[in-house]
Amino acid sequence: MSLYIKTNRIFNPVRQYSWLFTLLVGLGGLWYPRLGLLVLPVMVSLTTLAMFKGRYWCGNICSHGSFFDVLLMPFSRNGQIPKLLKSPVLAWLFFAFFGWNIGTKIGRVAGLWGTMEFWDRLGFIFVSSYLMVMIVGGGLALAFSPRTWCSFCPMGTLQVLSYRLGKLLRLNGATDAKVTVANQDMCHTCGKCSRVCPLQLTPYLAFSDNNQFEADVCIRCSTCVLNCPAGILSLNPQDEAIQIKEGTSSEGYEHRVEIAATLADTRDLAPDVREFTFKLQEPRIIQYTPGQFILVKIQDEPKMYRAYSISHYNKEKGELRIAVKRMPSGYGTGILFNNFRKGMSVTLEGPMGHELVVDKTAANVLLVAGGIGVTPFLPIVEDIVANAPHVQEVTLIYGVNQRSEFLYDDEFQRLQAKYSQFRFIKVVASDETWQGPKGFVTDVMKDMDLSSSTIYMCGPKPMTNAAQGLLAQKGVQETKVFLESA
Repeated sequence: MSLYIKTNRIFNPVRQYSWLFTLLVGLGGLWYPRLGLLVLPVMVSLTTLAMFKGRYWCGNICSHGSFFDVLLMPFSRNGQIPKLLKSPVLAWLFFAFFGWNIGTKIGRVAGLWGTMEFWDRLGFIFVSSYLMVMIVGGGLALAFSPRTWCSFCPMGTLQVLSYRLGKLLRLNGATDAKVTVANQDMCHTCGKCSRVCPLQLTPYLAFSDNNQFEADVCIRCSTCVLNCPAGILSLNPQDEAIQIKEGTSSEGYEHRVEIAATLADTRDLAPDVREFTFKLQEPRIIQYTPGQFILVKIQDEPKMYRAYSISHYNKEKGELRIAVKRMPSGYGTGILFNNFRKGMSVTLEGPMGHELVVDKTAANVLLVAGGIGVTPFLPIVEDIVANAPHVQEVTLIYGVNQRSEFLYDDEFQRLQAKYSQFRFIKVVASDETWQGPKGFVTDVMKDMDLSSSTIYMCGPKPMTNAAQGLLAQKGVQETKVFLESA
């Protein structure tokens, strides 16, 4: 399975259709060479823009980039870009070669100045350049990754030069929007920003003290921002980044530590769900609040973790459990299911998160879960019934597609039998053998009086989106709704 993910990189009409300019010049120029002269204002524009915004042109305007992303990405292997082609040395050598080659060709046609042939010959220099990028860059896109060419593109290197000049002259402090993380402690270290990055950079491993990714080669395309599972990335100038850092609370993340552990046991909860029990070694005790999650290290190079809700924590035994649903194309779950064996050493980080930490002063608490999203609610319910006397009623609505997908059913049934304030409602979407409530969690919620409830949701995005829509229709205040996607 490829480490890198094919994902949407088309966020505006310019990026979607600018590839037409590449075809116009590269192919149309074969019949009308003067079309190549259109490249001159492009070079001036990208060089000028780079002085203020870095390689913004590459990620948002470039016709070659659009050509690679729109036309070739569907057919690309989308594998790893070879280290040689990502080498700064190669980029500078190729930039020097490109400059010498173009300069030599322009020198040869300079003697034709003043003639009509001069403009055709000059235009064809850039036509042949665009055609070369289509052929070579296209071949690399199919063989390796869509934006392989961009790793050593001479126009990209030219922009880096212009950008560094802008920094030297202090021209881009207010305009240079870099990838910014709200709080480094909130980063899941999942590596998804790298897995979707067109240039396969690693922002999550290289944030500065100002919480910014300082790589000059970053193309500011926003792909990592829109794909961050934690939703903590943005593009901002330095001053705004500092404000974001100072204004972002670390609540729920202040006790994050690295934990040395061993995998004590595994058991299958369902055909595609496995529970992992970890024995904590150092530290043996963590400051955990029900509803938080833990990070599990899945590989060392590049360093990468996966986040999973904690389904159980035993302070006396120094054990914690997580439940993991195997995804058909899941990179991380594939490693966990195939490579994690009982007795192996594992590195964890956490505990983390505050989205599902319950307000114990609420009178009525409604928990809404879908599929694997029920995992954090087991310790939450156990904690509420034992330690939250102010909560008069706690209701869990748990929805799945098939009755065989219910997790921790015995535990929730036991809690319902033991504690009168806990109500457990199961709903199944598409199982004809199920005799209980059928449909979706929203079908149960629509008939409930939720005016006095504080609501916590965890499940697939379609479920949480539908539930949020229903709550809005029922007039439930957003401040009383907390959610986390599973």
